[in-house]
Amino acid sequence: MNRISNQFPTTDLQEADAAHHLHPFSDHESLNREKSRVIVRGEGVFLWDSDGNRIMDGMAGLWCVNIGHGRREIADAVHEQMLQLSYYNTFFKTTHPPVVALAQKLAELAPDGFNRVFFTGSGSEANDTVLRMVRHYWTTMGQPQKHIIIGRKNGYHGSTLAGASLGGMSGMHAQGGMAEGIRHIRQPYWFDEGEDLSPDAFGLVCAKALEIEIELVGADKIAAFIAEPMQGAGGVIIPPETYWPEINRICKAHNILLVADEVICGFGRTGNWWGSETFGIEPDLMPIAKGLSSGYLPIGGVLVNDSVGDVITSGGGEFYHGFTYSGHPAACAAALKNLEILQSERIVERVRDDIGPYMQAKWAALGEHPLVGEARMVGLVGALELVPEKPSRKRFENEGTIGGICRDHSFKNGLIMRAVRDSMIISPPLTITKDEADMLIALVEKTLDDTAHSLRKSGHLSA
Repeated sequence: MNRISNQFPTTDLQEADAAHHLHPFSDHESLNREKSRVIVRGEGVFLWDSDGNRIMDGMAGLWCVNIGHGRREIADAVHEQMLQLSYYNTFFKTTHPPVVALAQKLAELAPDGFNRVFFTGSGSEANDTVLRMVRHYWTTMGQPQKHIIIGRKNGYHGSTLAGASLGGMSGMHAQGGMAEGIRHIRQPYWFDEGEDLSPDAFGLVCAKALEIEIELVGADKIAAFIAEPMQGAGGVIIPPETYWPEINRICKAHNILLVADEVICGFGRTGNWWGSETFGIEPDLMPIAKGLSSGYLPIGGVLVNDSVGDVITSGGGEFYHGFTYSGHPAACAAALKNLEILQSERIVERVRDDIGPYMQAKWAALGEHPLVGEARMVGLVGALELVPEKPSRKRFENEGTIGGICRDHSFKNGLIMRAVRDSMIISPPLTITKDEADMLIALVEKTLDDTAHSLRKSGHLSA
């Protein structure tokens, strides 16, 4: 790894972190024993830690730094805004120029029929808003009994109580329970669950699961179906081509709102502005966050189709919902400059037409590695399925152990990849160059080789 001179007291920072900082999604006993990695600088697709090691950010922060790290234009825009108006709320019949400009810009970029946005501070808050908004919508329509929302097993919609409930992560449900009126159907995960079916046949089976659930519960009780266009935290699960057209049909046939969670997929990640474009989804609501500001400041929202927005704004009365930081002026300024960069540098088009296809071809070639059962990618988000033997889709015993070993090798090699069970996933900044893509692929190849060597030594793989 390339290094710079160490200017930070790493040990002191780690000790203070362990003493005072509760981390998200962490086993703190294990974390405090191993010590936190202290990240101190970012530029483009690279990060530097407090010991001076340069690390390639293969996850764009947390799926969000679409324009890369260290863009001064964002800092300047936020600085200028904070000198004018650092904060004011959007309650009490009040607005301000940045929130108006951002709402207008999002209406311009959104699919046809989306002309309104409700602002939040994160994707989790956006999905809390979805839960309350769809129930408010049906109550306004005179059908308050339509309150059940259907999600998917292994889907992810945030970690608040509502977000975790909408998602299908059983470990999260076990801690704190679930909100009332939420059910889950199977996921379109062909590699793990497709058995002898072709991907297309499996996609139809998974979509049919929604119709079966509707028939079981009753369409008159169901408010919405929520799903990510492509499951992110679940392991970059890219649905078969047959899946989303059938989901569209089912939702329309049963008068159920369709919510496409664009928190990860939005703003270019899949090669279009919206994952809904990539997969042909016809949503009524679209939660957004992450790439909205490229993570430079916290901001999220819900894009609302006119079919829902017209009801809420003309007859719905007061919508008793909102956040102190809904439409925060500085966060809006960051988002506006981020969207300007995405447009002026034609980053989304480049993902679709240039760097995306380039990297997809190289990623697919990783599928030839003896440890890889499948290599899949859409836009600039991909996964490798680690398996003990090919061409079988059989899994390693103690699922998750091998992924953790591979992740640790990746970090040692100077690349941040994420392990989801025994899948290795990447989601690099959309500004990655072809030379940097070649570097990333080379680091993945080395990581796979190092992992295979470790597994042979431990007996997890035959020699």
